[in-house]
Amino acid sequence: MNMKHLIFLLSIVLLNAGCNQQVKQKAASQEPAPAKNAVVVPAFNADSAYESVRLQLDFGPRVPNTPAHEKCAAYLVAKMKSYTPDVIVQKGVINAFNGTPMKFQNIIASWKPGTNNRIMLCAHWDSRPWADHDPDPKKRKLPVDAANDGASGVGVLIEVARQLSLANPPIGVDLILFDVEDYGPPQEVKIANSDQYWGQGAEYWAKNPHKADYFAKYAILLDMIGAKNATFLMEGLSMEYASDVVKSVWSTANRIGYSSYFLFEQGNYITDDHVPINKIRNIPTIDMIHLDRNSETGFYPYWHTTGDTFDKIDKNTLKVVGQTLLTVIFEEK
Repeated sequence: MNMKHLIFLLSIVLLNAGCNQQVKQKAASQEPAPAKNAVVVPAFNADSAYESVRLQLDFGPRVPNTPAHEKCAAYLVAKMKSYTPDVIVQKGVINAFNGTPMKFQNIIASWKPGTNNRIMLCAHWDSRPWADHDPDPKKRKLPVDAANDGASGVGVLIEVARQLSLANPPIGVDLILFDVEDYGPPQEVKIANSDQYWGQGAEYWAKNPHKADYFAKYAILLDMIGAKNATFLMEGLSMEYASDVVKSVWSTANRIGYSSYFLFEQGNYITDDHVPINKIRNIPTIDMIHLDRNSETGFYPYWHTTGDTFDKIDKNTLKVVGQTLLTVIFEEK
């Protein structure tokens, strides 16, 4: 190869290199730049929530007036205080349907307590004294472990609290663990106005909030949210009092990939902790609750039975609920 040919080939190589570089630069310039104010949503840790469910069950059934109830309360208060200095414990005595005085503790943990631009998340932490829906009549006076009916929602909120302690939420958030939700009369006891004996801790808070002028834009109640392949229908009273909130939360869950859990279907009307918050406190509150059309009771199959045990809790479902809540919080304005 003579010198003239060599120079010609080198010029072709350099020209191609320059063109390739221009193409790369042009392609890079056409890629969308990341949004300056893109929302970063923390990743919910299902293992952590799962462990929190287990730790609650280790105390035994958390029935009011029992040592297990007292010990679990101490654990929950200490846990919340490890994530925020703003923890308030409401203590008092409420009479059950049969006149039994029950010591209760509502546990409130807050982030940015000074702002009215806030939302509320809640669950009940006590457990049912009687397995009155157990298929075995001999077990119907036994207390319930309440893995799903109580502990699952609390476990999710504990992990949400941990995430809020690591990432500053854009709004104020209150996490409230209500007591004495599940001390309503057993199935065989027929009394007038029996609904008033359910959700008594939530009713007490609604009448006596931890701040006299308390305000939240809306609230989300968690109940029975940890079973495998849970289905969350649009509960009737939630739609009556806060349909916009239901639709917004369900749309968020569907958008991030959880359409098989959050169904755009009307569910039954449920007496739960969201009732007094809606009726007394006038805060639009929804009930994120597992409703099962194939179950005889309409609920999670092990509802109020001795079968509501830790082995029924599914990490995937905890992840679905927890990630949905974190997305709602961090996308809120």
